[in-house]
Amino acid sequence: QVQLLESGGGLVQAGGSLRLSCAASGRTFSTLAMAWFRQAPGKEREFVAAISWSGLNTHYPESVKGRFTISRDNAKNTVYLQMNSLKPEDTAVYYCAAAWSSGQWGAAMTDEYDSWGQGTQVTVSS
Repeated sequence: QVQLLESGGGLVQAGGSLRLSCAASGRTFSTLAMAWFRQAPGKEREFVAAISWSGLNTHYPESVKGRFTISRDNAKNTVYLQMNSLKPEDTAVYYCAAAWSSGQWGAAMTDEYDSWGQGTQVTVSS
């Protein structure tokens, strides 16, 4: 099993930036396809970003493209989410997810992922 621990959430004003981190353990990190999702109160969990095993390929929905950047450091077993130009509608709990059983990366559906972190709150004030 893979354990994921997110950090870096907090309160920020609209237009500001935050960087989330997710440390993984329990499996060789370079074999994990990684992603970030978010969930706002009363809404379904939403895909935010995905990155391939090597980090050379990334995938974003239109809602965050150009503002968010996912990256990974396989030597540190960590994936990051740099969030710039934050908006109040970005307010949510952000979750890190790992996939290995499918052999695929970039999935936007939650059931494609095998392990999840506990989440970190991001609040953007207007």
